Order: sequence, then structure tokens, then C-alpha cells
Amino acid sequence: MFGSVLSALLLSACGSHPEDESPARAEDTAPEGKLSATVSVPKAALAAGEEVTVRVTLTNDSSHPVKLLKWRAPGAGLMDGRLDITRDGEPVAYTGAHYKRVAPRPQDYVTLEPGESLTGPVAVSGVYDLSRSGTYRIRFELPPRADETVAAMDAPEVSLFIEGRPERRASQPSPQVSSASLAFSGGCTPAQQSTIGAALSTAMNYASVAASYLSAGPTIPALRYTTWFGLYRPNGWSLAKNHFARIQTTLATASLVVDCSCADSGVYAYVYKNQPYNIYTCGAFWNAPTRGSDSKAGTLIHELSHFTVVADTDDFAYGHTGATTLALTKPSQALDNADNHEYFAENTPPIP
Repeated sequence: MFGSVLSALLLSACGSHPEDESPARAEDTAPEGKLSATVSVPKAALAAGEEVTVRVTLTNDSSHPVKLLKWRAPGAGLMDGRLDITRDGEPVAYTGAHYKRVAPRPQDYVTLEPGESLTGPVAVSGVYDLSRSGTYRIRFELPPRADETVAAMDAPEVSLFIEGRPERRASQPSPQVSSASLAFSGGCTPAQQSTIGAALSTAMNYASVAASYLSAGPTIPALRYTTWFGLYRPNGWSLAKNHFARIQTTLATASLVVDCSCADSGVYAYVYKNQPYNIYTCGAFWNAPTRGSDSKAGTLIHELSHFTVVADTDDFAYGHTGATTLALTKPSQALDNADNHEYFAENTPPIP
């Protein structure tokens, strides 16, 4: 009875957006356009000792300019997976880095004029699981975003035979200074080590409060939950509760290694899902506040949530606007989105 009443009240509070509805797009005076993508490979079969890299060409098929983020376009700016790959019909896992990025800046975009093309390499080996031999089918994917002007993309696939090879893992950071639960690598200075220690302490507090909130069970109207994870459903609440229980336990008991070698000003931090508990901090991390919105403490929670052994989250949306939109339109993805976990934990400004 309580669950039925609560569901009805939260449904009224949050709206009745179906989960399969595309995220609402922001107001934009620029018209949306269509891209086409072609993927080419150097040859039809690659041996285990050969690097696998495809070449992707994006073409603006619209009659007006189209803008997209550089880190979603092929070439040097592309640092995370944009390929949809199957092996003999089975999905192939992405094993590369997962990033927390700053809100897009003007310099983060590239514009394609009508008829203009952009071509660049996209790595496959070392970024996707190529451990088994088979026929791989590869296509470039670019889901629509509210901060781009790409409405759709035509992207046929290409196929090739790839001989299986041992999974190549990114190099592990070598601990520089150790304590009971925290170690450093990548030339972390004493000041940086102190800063990370303070952020870790705050992250522990954030995780404890968030876990307690969820352990206490839903209350009407549970605005904090619905803001970041969408329409209340018992299984969704249970999933968030389990995630934060594991995040809290990890922060309290795991041996974290924080690497300070990344200087990218557009990235807070990144991790490899299958390499717990190594966190690589970047340029934007050092400019963030210790607590509050998009904080150092929140960044640690964001990155910890990515690890497969913690919450196995992905990055469907970035920033407050993207995260709240995701919660409204696709609650299941919000429960799997790292920024939603971070903002739920930071709770800035406070939501009951």
C-alpha cells in the first residue's frame, strides 16, 4: 500500500516520461543536422601480433553546419570508445578509460560545414576485448547530445577477421608513498597528496550520508532520489542502495592508488574499470573545490563507481543538466551514470 502511494506521488512530482524516450534537447538556435560515417580497415584479416585500428570518416550531409565535441570525433581528440563492436554476433566489451570531463567549452567543439568530412583513426586493440579469434563487425556510433547539433547519423558496419590476442592492460601506477588506505604515483607532490587526503576524507563522509539516506528507505517525496535517479521504483532504490553500500565500503577498506601525471585541463580524472582501485587525476581536478558541486570528493566517488567490482557505472551524460535530464527521461541509465552518483552524494545545493 505504501509503495503504491509513494509511486503515485513521485510519478506526479517527476512526470511520466517513458524510459525509452530520448533525452530532452536544450534550446538551440542552430538547426540539427545529419552525419554519415564510414569505417575502413587496412585489410580483411589481422594476426594476433598486428595492431587493430580503423579509419573513420564523418561527413556532414546537411545543408547547414554541424558541431560536435572533439572527444566524440575520430582522430587525436577521441580518447574513449565510440565503436559498436560484435564478435560472431556477440557484443565486445570496451576496456579503455572512463573519463569525468568538464562542461564542454567552446574549444571542445569542431564544426563541419555542409559536405565537409573529417577523417581520423580510432583504436580497437588495447581498447576493446580482442582476446578471442573471430569475425568482428565494427560501426561508429554517436548518440545524440543536447549540446551538439547532430540529430542523426547513418553508420554502416565493416567486418574483418581478427586473431585473438592476450588482453593488453594499461600500465599500472607504481605506488610512490603508502598509508593504510591511500598510495600515490605519477609524481604527486606533498601538497597534492595532502589535497587528495582531504578529498578522500570528504568523500567518505559523502558516501556514508548517501548510504544512510538510502538504507533508511523511501520517504515522501524523496526529492533527492528522484532528482538524480528518477521515478521511484523499489528495484531502482535497491540498486542505488547497493551501489552506495559498495562505494562506502570501498572508500573505508580498499587500498587506493591516485596517479597525478595527467595534466589535461578538460578532464577531472579517469579510471579503467577492470583495474581497481587506480584513479588518474587530471588538470581539472586540481581546480575543483574539495566539497560541493563537481568537487574533488565527488570526483573520487564518480571514479570509484566506474569499477566493475563497485557499481560498474558508465558515462551517459555529464553535468547537472545532463544528469537531471537523464533522471527524468531514462531512470535506468541515471542509475548507471557516474555523474548521477556523484551529484547524489554531493547533494549541492541540499535536497531532502
